[in-house]
Amino acid sequence: MVLMKKIIYDVGSNNGDDIPYYLLKSDLVVAIEANPDLCNLINQRFKNEIVKGKLIVENCVIQNENSLDEVPFYIHKTNHVLSQFPKPSKIENFIEKKLPSKDIIKIIEKYGNPYYIKIDIEHSDHSILKEILNNKIIPDYISCESHSIEIFATLLSSQNYKSFKLVDGATVSKKYLNYDITTNSGSQKYSFPHHSAGPFGNDISGPWMTANNFFQLLGLVGLGWKDIHVSRVDEPDPNYKPKPQVNISVKF
Repeated sequence: MVLMKKIIYDVGSNNGDDIPYYLLKSDLVVAIEANPDLCNLINQRFKNEIVKGKLIVENCVIQNENSLDEVPFYIHKTNHVLSQFPKPSKIENFIEKKLPSKDIIKIIEKYGNPYYIKIDIEHSDHSILKEILNNKIIPDYISCESHSIEIFATLLSSQNYKSFKLVDGATVSKKYLNYDITTNSGSQKYSFPHHSAGPFGNDISGPWMTANNFFQLLGLVGLGWKDIHVSRVDEPDPNYKPKPQVNISVKF
């Protein structure tokens, strides 16, 4: 029996804070980041893992198959988290650089099908998610930052995912401090840093939710700095429903 490699794609790696966790969960991590300064940081930080073949770093802007070889990328002068591919409205806050562009599908074809793919690219999450699903690439797990309901609608309409969880980016470092995770070799305690994406899969606390119950949750907590997680290999708990943050009763 040939076991498939567990490959994690970190699309929008930023400074690499998610990579240590992903290395514990996979056979190979493919880190994709447009900002060349951050890629240099990742290359230095994880040089041993790169030499061992555990980590591959792709310095490029993710585009569709009709993209140009080079495209302008806008690096924020003071906050690298806000760097983006579309031309920003306040251009004075950014430095424009010409960077190589690659198609996410060709990258996946090169390295192998994903076990999990994290998508967190300013203003491009939805288009990348659609391209992956439209090309019949169906990872066991996906997470995608969700500033609009389009992410949930696209995942639901693909008909490949029926189990949902939500990770609140603002509370990751507090909620998942010294937290139990599963790894390739067993389990251990792990603390997720601020601005990291946090856990995925069954490391996320709580049961998986049905689409209907998850939609109710989104209505209660809203969108924004939150990652929608889906699984195609775990069953949702139909009885697990969101609870309002505040119970209000009015007496007359």
